[in-house]
Amino acid sequence: MVVAKKVVYEESRQKRLEENKKRMEQLNLNKLAQALHTPKSSPMKKVKPKVPKQPLDLSSVRRSSRVADKPPPNYKEVGVEPLGLPRRSYQRRDLLNRVYASDEHRQYAIERADQLQSSLDKDIPNFIKPMLQSHVTGGFWLGLPQRFCKTHLPSRDETIILVDEVGEEHPTKYLAQKSGLSGGWRGFAIDHELVDGDALVFQLVSPTTFKVYTIRVNETGDGES
Repeated sequence: MVVAKKVVYEESRQKRLEENKKRMEQLNLNKLAQALHTPKSSPMKKVKPKVPKQPLDLSSVRRSSRVADKPPPNYKEVGVEPLGLPRRSYQRRDLLNRVYASDEHRQYAIERADQLQSSLDKDIPNFIKPMLQSHVTGGFWLGLPQRFCKTHLPSRDETIILVDEVGEEHPTKYLAQKSGLSGGWRGFAIDHELVDGDALVFQLVSPTTFKVYTIRVNETGDGES
């Protein structure tokens, strides 16, 4: 019985397969399945050969009739002078051989500056500024007393003139936000050979002009070194 059932099953299965095959042939499904499984070759893109660029012949460029009879322009770089205060060349100070004033000599210079300050007109604003290494070497930045700046100096950046004891004028750049002198101060310090420990008395003789008195740290009260 079991064998007979298997034979009947195989016969019916085979019959269904043949029927399905006939239907596929009628609908051309076999050819469609083969077309789907066959990879298509993509056409290669054509690469155009690179053509080397020819240098532009300026002689063939058409020029305006207004400048046709004039020589062609020259486009070489031309140096431009920077704006601002006139720059002067100074030799760089030897930062490795700095000489520091002793506390004793520094205090003595301040005392002599106090004496000079007391002899000045009380109605003309003034202050004393002892020199440090940062004022006379390296950065050459001179910070001024903030209270003095807010009370007597301009509220914006300005050129301030320093007049020394012989009447020579030195323009400097005053930076209002930082309350100090920048450009031009370096030249003043080098020209007057200022060193660590010197004491300067600044007298504001006009809104943008200081009269500057220098007290040397290495001099005695009689002016001797």
